[in-house]
Amino acid sequence: MSLTGLALVLFLLFHGCMNVVVVIKPEAYDAICRFLGANWYALVGTLGLAFLVVVHFCYAIYLTIQNRAARGNDRYAISGKKEGVEWESENMLVLGFCVIGFLVLHLYNFWFKMQLAEITEGATAPLELATSGSHYVIALFTTKVSGQIYCVLYLIWLCALWLHLNHGVWSALHTLGWNNLVWMKRIKVIGCIVATLAVLPFMIVVLYYFGYGIGLLL
Repeated sequence: MSLTGLALVLFLLFHGCMNVVVVIKPEAYDAICRFLGANWYALVGTLGLAFLVVVHFCYAIYLTIQNRAARGNDRYAISGKKEGVEWESENMLVLGFCVIGFLVLHLYNFWFKMQLAEITEGATAPLELATSGSHYVIALFTTKVSGQIYCVLYLIWLCALWLHLNHGVWSALHTLGWNNLVWMKRIKVIGCIVATLAVLPFMIVVLYYFGYGIGLLL
């Protein structure tokens, strides 16, 4: 659970850095999309990510069932934590379902209409939509009304993702051995920083185009 979670966090950090480029220089983002399109290494990476998500999700279900069987209604409890239990630590599975739900929307909007469209040579979406990543991102988030709805949905998702990561990163490090009295508070700070760095680039993109879309409406 910890290893797959940390691996997914590393991917989010990379993916966030890639996505924020669309705000800085759309042409550079298009170049990145071409580099990470339907190439063999991108497809292998996609399969690897899918495997990590499935394993992480299955273990979450398994551990939740174990916790419930052993502790009644207590869910995802961290051993040795008696007081001041954070809300997210008690609702990790709920947050996980929220993240997965929005992930399906994200995959539909981007993977299905970009990488898969390239693999199938436009069978799943207009080819011109998939060949210009920046054009598609801008169109998705700035189209009148629907663009603003997507922005709000993504902001909700990113908030849930931040809560999930804020607890998940320090919990993973705690599980892997950084659980002494000296490091306990430090890894909580590390978890908060990592969660923020993972979510912030996505948030910048959404807020940037949300403001741009509102401007178009006005």
